[in-house]
Amino acid sequence: MDIFSIMDIIKYDVYRGPNIGIYIMANDDYVLLPMGFAKSKADKISEYLKSKALFTSVANTRLIGTLAVMNNHGILLPKTAYSSEYEFLKKETKLEVGVLDSKYTALGNVICANDMGAVVSPWLSKDDCETISQVLGVKVCQKRVAGFYQTGAVMTANNEGAAVHPETDEEDMRLFENILGVNVEHSTINNGIPYVSSGIVANNNSVVVGSLTTGPEIMMLTRAFLN
Repeated sequence: MDIFSIMDIIKYDVYRGPNIGIYIMANDDYVLLPMGFAKSKADKISEYLKSKALFTSVANTRLIGTLAVMNNHGILLPKTAYSSEYEFLKKETKLEVGVLDSKYTALGNVICANDMGAVVSPWLSKDDCETISQVLGVKVCQKRVAGFYQTGAVMTANNEGAAVHPETDEEDMRLFENILGVNVEHSTINNGIPYVSSGIVANNNSVVVGSLTTGPEIMMLTRAFLN
């Protein structure tokens, strides 16, 4: 596994692949990792993100980053999550833990949030938006991103910046900057993938990206998160 750091953007892989954002999720205090994740790898990513490693599942799967959403205020789980998973996170974190009662259970694909705001899919209901706002403690904006309803798949953010699908227009980017309170920059990940959240795990301590991320992509992400 090749790992090296460039200006606090760290390249990493998981399960011999670069799609780290599908399996891992982090805020400033915790990094959620799948059950059975190798301790040596867990220690490394915990060190990079300066967050405590917690081992869990969501809906009895390893797809933590795809199915759940977390910021420094709370964690949102899909209705398919098990009660044992809910109780574990409630016990082991100091966060508000909520369940979104929506048919769209891949919450990480339909919600992009930091500690100031959330851009969410127009697919979600008004009640869903109220739950998101309450659990994550943020203002919520419903908007497609570059024509995609899967807002969380094509945009990812921390409290320093955000990376968004490269076809997002400038007017929408200004709106997202207002909602999230950060600079938003076009980017791809893992050698041209526009679904940026699949290859990024970011908190306010560090940004970890998939191992196939190129030099030009590192530069785009540097503009997004480190300037």
